[in-house]
Amino acid sequence: MENRVYLNDDWKFSEQFTEEMLGDGFDVGNMTPVRLPHTVKQTPLHYFDESVYQMVSGYRRDVYIPEEWKGKRLLLTIDGAAHESEVYWNGKKIGEHHCGYTAFTMDISDDAVYGIRNTLVVKVDSRESVNIPPFGFVIDYMTYGGLYREVWLDIKEKTYLKDVFVRGDLSGDSGRLISEITADGGGENLSVRQKIKRCGESGYRLLGECELTGTKLVLDYTVESVLPWDTVHPVCYEVCTQLIQDEKVLDENVTVTGFRHAEFKADGFYLNGKKVKLRGLNRHQSYPYVGYAMPESMQRMDADILKYELGVNAVRTSHYPQSHYFIDQCDRIGLLVFMEIPGWQHIGDEAWKDQAVINVRDMVMQYRNHTSIILWGVRINESQDDDDFYRRTNAAAHELDPSRPTGGVRAHKKSSLLEDVYTYNDFVHDGTNQGCEKKAAVTSDPKKPYLISEYNGHMYPTKAFDWEEHRAEHALRHVRVLDAAAAEGDIAGSFGWCMFDYNTHKDFGSGDRICYHGVMDMFRNPKLAARVYECQQEEHTVLELSSSMDIGEHPGCNRGETYIFTNADSVRMYKNDRFIKEYKREDSPWKHLPHGPLVIDDYIGDAIEKDEHFTTAQGKGIKDALNATARYGLSHLPKSVYVTALKMLLLYHMKPTDAVVLYNRYIGDWGGTSTTYRFEAVSDGGVTAELIKKPMTKVVLFAQADHTGLQEKSTYDVAAIRIEARDEYGNLLSFFNEPVSFEVSGPVELIGPSVISLEGGMGGTYIKTTGESGEARLVIRNAQTEPVELHFAAAAERQRL
Repeated sequence: MENRVYLNDDWKFSEQFTEEMLGDGFDVGNMTPVRLPHTVKQTPLHYFDESVYQMVSGYRRDVYIPEEWKGKRLLLTIDGAAHESEVYWNGKKIGEHHCGYTAFTMDISDDAVYGIRNTLVVKVDSRESVNIPPFGFVIDYMTYGGLYREVWLDIKEKTYLKDVFVRGDLSGDSGRLISEITADGGGENLSVRQKIKRCGESGYRLLGECELTGTKLVLDYTVESVLPWDTVHPVCYEVCTQLIQDEKVLDENVTVTGFRHAEFKADGFYLNGKKVKLRGLNRHQSYPYVGYAMPESMQRMDADILKYELGVNAVRTSHYPQSHYFIDQCDRIGLLVFMEIPGWQHIGDEAWKDQAVINVRDMVMQYRNHTSIILWGVRINESQDDDDFYRRTNAAAHELDPSRPTGGVRAHKKSSLLEDVYTYNDFVHDGTNQGCEKKAAVTSDPKKPYLISEYNGHMYPTKAFDWEEHRAEHALRHVRVLDAAAAEGDIAGSFGWCMFDYNTHKDFGSGDRICYHGVMDMFRNPKLAARVYECQQEEHTVLELSSSMDIGEHPGCNRGETYIFTNADSVRMYKNDRFIKEYKREDSPWKHLPHGPLVIDDYIGDAIEKDEHFTTAQGKGIKDALNATARYGLSHLPKSVYVTALKMLLLYHMKPTDAVVLYNRYIGDWGGTSTTYRFEAVSDGGVTAELIKKPMTKVVLFAQADHTGLQEKSTYDVAAIRIEARDEYGNLLSFFNEPVSFEVSGPVELIGPSVISLEGGMGGTYIKTTGESGEARLVIRNAQTEPVELHFAAAAERQRL
């Protein structure tokens, strides 16, 4: 039976690898104690040189191998080492790996010395000059370095299950479970037994047992009364596969899977026979300060944010395979995944290409048991055509997983199409034109499926602290593309660029080493554009306004267009507690979205009709003219308003000064008293949310941890704390860029600096456990607000060898 021991603690690290580290008597006194996941260099949020993490570093630790493991198979796995690595056991080189985004395993059974401590050393090259993907030219994301995922040792019998590939399909009301089993070690009287249960249930039901006469076996079982896996109800099952010899269980593999039928067709994507429009975002695996090096909880958190906060149904792992914890959470919550190989535009020499093909094989082999994955990306992102190369990558993916289609992200039209799905980065929208290209204008084979793999992003970088109209336009660009893609029945869906801002190289971004392309900031705080996606879900009410309603934020004090972002049936608008108008879902100009933004076109309601001495026709004309002035300004009024104004002057003998008085009274403008606006979200006849826009008198600091029960399992745990400065009515203070400080006590430590400046009224920090149990506290302070105090409970379960 398998026994897994994690080797994430007790490492020693040096930024400079030397051959002396391999020696038995090497003095580790000058090395730094670290735990995995680990980054070779913590970085600032802004303005740093990416060369700081490019080095050839060394990791060393002792591993005690007990006598009772003699005769067993010892398999050492490194889940992620960025980017080239060599592994030494007791001074002997036992393996190397040439990809920073996939795992690799080494058999140390014959090299281990039993009953004493052995020495494990890993040499990690994080320089970007290495001749492997994604390197070779400029890259629009930082690549960091280190043992940034976990390391473990599996102890097995000599004969064991080397690989189990399980996939569940649907056949009517039943499920079909197909398993490809690979054993290693050989022997007589071997059989494979398989059983299944729904996750969370107790007790397996037997599927069957079959004799194993070689090293490979294919099992094909019909499973009655299964529940399908989909994006709404992602029902998962545990499949237990046992290798048996003379009634003794030699090895056991438990794979989580779901029964689903996913298919891309010429007219879109289908899940379990139902057409589903993919609405997704691209995700990098990076975090502030520590780059790629975050543990399980943070990986799962990102999946939860995508599903439950942003309301998307799909994610693309741009531009490389990402943590199994992240993908496993996608399996559990029903988030569809488009996974691709490492790379960014550049295609290297033949050795480079050979490694890319290896990367395809590793990616598919290591991730193919994840039910959420629906598409393999087998092209280098945005690269040019290379038919010989891409025939090899496609063949590798299809050989190892015939159940899933391939795609390949390109940035040019009518490309050579060797994949099953034409995936294209459509950046046509510039704010003034169509939201997306027609499928026929892009793909080279209209009979094959088509998918938009990126949009927006660099077309309109937006900071959380940009001026209001910029932030609103950023949101609207996402609206326009989503609406346009939804209108095209033969586009399978779209993936926006991107989930959150990220650190990038000097060749990109805003000069401070950040690409502000996200709908969230780097701490996963939502920008206004995030509300566009959040509005498309139905689990909780969204009510947000594109404006603070402060006229001084706008040129000429003209409000311009103001938008309501909501998923409610309707929104009631009040001005100084006077009802103005109720906006309904169908009023949105974006008709193809479930919940498009609503345009505020009335700031007056029936006030002129009731409070002034005008006829109904006069009141309507004046109201329309004043509302148009508020929306468009005097310089851009529709022609119809000039006709109305002329009528007022000639027929009703109004003076221009009369119009100014009415404007200030009913719209509110420079020199007038500020106004209170109130909005009510209404669904199923009841008010489900309220929003008040009123001049602030108090700053309130809000801080929320993603979880407060910190649990060490295989390694340390991390909690993410997201911080916002809001007014007393709950509105984000977008220009509150003041410093906040952090103070921790108990068995935790900060990740990053103890003082930061909020950006756009938002910020964040992280705390990590230290291997001890106990109560912990984080105090957040700002000079203008009351301090915020968060409490945590840390529990450690350290496993040592």
